[in-house]
Amino acid sequence: MSVRVRFAPSPTGYLHIGGARTALYNYLYAKAVGGTFILRIEDTDTERSKAEYEQLQIEDLRWLGIIHDEGPDRPNPKYAPYRQSERSEIYMRYAKLLIEKDLAYWDFCTDEELQAMKEAAERENRDPHYEGKWKDPKHRAEAAAKVAAGERGAIRFRAPKKEFILNDKVKGRVVYPRDMVGDFVIVRTNGLPVYNYCCVVDDVLMDITHVIRGEDHLSNTVRQLMIYEAFGAMGLGAKVPEFAHVSLLIGEDRQKLSKRHGATSVNLYRTDHYLPEALCNYLTLLGWSHPAERDIFEKRDLRDVFNLDRFSTSPAIYDLVKLKWVNGQHIKKLDTARLVELVEELPESAYFKAQSPEWKAGAVEVIKQYADFITDFPKMVDEMILAETLELSETLKDILSWETTPKIISYIDSQVAALTSAYVGEPQLTSWTEVLKKEMGVKGKPLFMGVRAALTGKDHGPDLKLLIPLTPVAVIKKRLTQLKNL
Repeated sequence: MSVRVRFAPSPTGYLHIGGARTALYNYLYAKAVGGTFILRIEDTDTERSKAEYEQLQIEDLRWLGIIHDEGPDRPNPKYAPYRQSERSEIYMRYAKLLIEKDLAYWDFCTDEELQAMKEAAERENRDPHYEGKWKDPKHRAEAAAKVAAGERGAIRFRAPKKEFILNDKVKGRVVYPRDMVGDFVIVRTNGLPVYNYCCVVDDVLMDITHVIRGEDHLSNTVRQLMIYEAFGAMGLGAKVPEFAHVSLLIGEDRQKLSKRHGATSVNLYRTDHYLPEALCNYLTLLGWSHPAERDIFEKRDLRDVFNLDRFSTSPAIYDLVKLKWVNGQHIKKLDTARLVELVEELPESAYFKAQSPEWKAGAVEVIKQYADFITDFPKMVDEMILAETLELSETLKDILSWETTPKIISYIDSQVAALTSAYVGEPQLTSWTEVLKKEMGVKGKPLFMGVRAALTGKDHGPDLKLLIPLTPVAVIKKRLTQLKNL
């Protein structure tokens, strides 16, 4: 059977960054082995689940380039529907089959009775396992009569009294001891199935071969193994999938990732104009390592190398500084045309959008070496290209004190004053430098530092041959005026 993996979010809010990582790992594995990536919507929480959140989560996944092969909007008739809210009849049908095989039973205990059982277990220092009367098979006929009369009860799974072992692809051998859990509810009194039950039904019926998810689900897995075993005993052909429980995301304080550690929803990174490939790159490395120890890559680069053998068992620290660096590296890799498009999308890039295509291309090529975010570009246009005031650092003051610098300023000022064009071309800049070198005898550091000071009013920055053709002559004139008046 070919590999089939799934991502099953609950549409109760924006897509969490941890959920995005889970989706990404499933997507990458599917692509690496030629499998199928399925999007399944776990919307049985009727009070909190909303259609708009489902749509927003799908849009965020698409923004990340995580495109599902099957899902609510791309159904395969063999496996549809993909929303749990549309599968209620399926869950009830299999729950009744479990009851027929005495692998589950109706439970009509009241909340008060359940609470009394719990308190008695606490007093006697034993596990609070269900011990209600409906556990006894001799009450099956009474339970059936209540159901026939329209009385509503829960359906409780009869937990086997045995040890379960999970050979997890990340955690290794996990042993769940006998009596770890008692009989547990699989369908609530209101008819809604619980997570541990319906996800197994869905995984079995959708032929899921691998379950890749966060390690916070590890404690749930014993209940799911029990249900898989029960389905197998009923001859339903339920094969337990391979499990891979990936490490948790934590903040730098080593606490579970939360809003206090920064943005935790994908939508916020999208709104802040992060590059989706950069975010995917960073999320991939939070718990998985590249076999060539590469830090910067794109999803398509992983098709031949991604597998389930390189996950770490240690919690992954979510480091916004590292994410910033990764984003900057992807900016440097972007082609010029795409970079121009992204900058033009920013509302604060009015000046940028008004320039010629050649100017825009030149500007992004200069600035991308310094930018970590797309939103840095308009600010850097102002700071690097359009800034009219001097930055009188100690280094600049030292440069201005050199004997050769006033000569350079005077010469360049005369040349700029004679210009009729709006910009200084690279040939003109080269010509000025040659005159200063050959006719005025200025060479080496005094030459290139002096020219930079005269043209930019700064002691450092991008290559002048790239920067100055972008700088309006009017701006250069204002800088020179300030320099002459010092």
